[in-house]
Amino acid sequence: MTAAHVIADDAEALALAAALADEFRPGASARDTERRLPHEELDRLSASGLLAVTVPADHGGADVSAETLAEILRLLATADASLAQIPQSHFAYVNVIRRQGTEQQRKFFFAELLAGRRFGNAQSEAGTRHVQDIRTRLVARPDGSYVLTGVKHYSTGALFADWIPVLARSEDDKLQVAYVPAGAPGLTVTDDWDGLGQRTTASGTVRLDGVPVPADRVLPHHLTFEGPQLHGAVAQLLHAAIDAGIAAGALAEAAAFVTTKSRPWFESEAETAAEDPLLIQRFGELALQVRASEALLRESARAVDTARAHLTDDSAAEASLAVAAAKVQSARAAVEVSSALFEVSGTRSALDSLNLHRHWRDARTHTLHDPIRWKIQHIGRYALSGTRPPRHGLL
Repeated sequence: MTAAHVIADDAEALALAAALADEFRPGASARDTERRLPHEELDRLSASGLLAVTVPADHGGADVSAETLAEILRLLATADASLAQIPQSHFAYVNVIRRQGTEQQRKFFFAELLAGRRFGNAQSEAGTRHVQDIRTRLVARPDGSYVLTGVKHYSTGALFADWIPVLARSEDDKLQVAYVPAGAPGLTVTDDWDGLGQRTTASGTVRLDGVPVPADRVLPHHLTFEGPQLHGAVAQLLHAAIDAGIAAGALAEAAAFVTTKSRPWFESEAETAAEDPLLIQRFGELALQVRASEALLRESARAVDTARAHLTDDSAAEASLAVAAAKVQSARAAVEVSSALFEVSGTRSALDSLNLHRHWRDARTHTLHDPIRWKIQHIGRYALSGTRPPRHGLL
């Protein structure tokens, strides 16, 4: 097994993320237009060691803070929202191993991560009553191993993965995660994703037709929610980071377009579009949205780090609500700024050949993951009555 680079600390992780974002940015539009899947870019990401930054220090990893992890995904999303989305579930399922894995499981999978291996995602199902109505089944065999059967949709990262974590229910209806290697018998990953945005995430279908799973590749995910937990907070923090990155990327592209290509409106009497006082005002309003999303993202990540150091019902609730606030603001900023890009840039910006609409398409698609209206409900209930948010993994 050839090891990837092992990142030493948070500072190195952030520097590498910024450098890779700059490397990935120039080709993002063409990848989206051509729907060219980012195999090479993901290989660069794996080789850099960034996908192993949450491996605990006692297993050889950098064990970076939640604040650093969120900033890594935000930086990548400023360049390419599809590329940033692919490892979101990867990090969520690394957390499952950290919390519920045995020492033997941790040792094995953390070594895989440090070698540059990638986790995918086979979690959501279509046509069920709701998102937590999981029909995929994990049936025990007499020898202690399992058989996995079901169909998954929106399986971001599965096509690029070395291991695909599959959310399933055992015969007692308890939630489990089975880590299935790519190429396992009975496993089929189909690139049938046709979303209007995030076109290169390959968030297609995973079919599991009697897939054999050894006992030591199954983790009891249901235990995650039996006490105070940060699983949902970390997963949602990374979603918020992606939205904040989309907003920042759209604002930067709008500024570049207006300062180089847009014409001033004749009534402004300005020499250039960038000198139009009404445009300046609008850019200020949009910049405030971006700054607010980034500030709440940092604050919520610090709340997660604080809670991780001393996990209680109260600290977990504070972290979840802080992340919920960040997710609401970043989702709103991503949609508003990516839409306003056309408002401030003018008619030419709507040309399909320029593909500036990819920012809005990515924002509109990604922000559908979890409805922010329910996050606002939980924030409001806590503010009014001190009611802690539920432990269902989406907060």
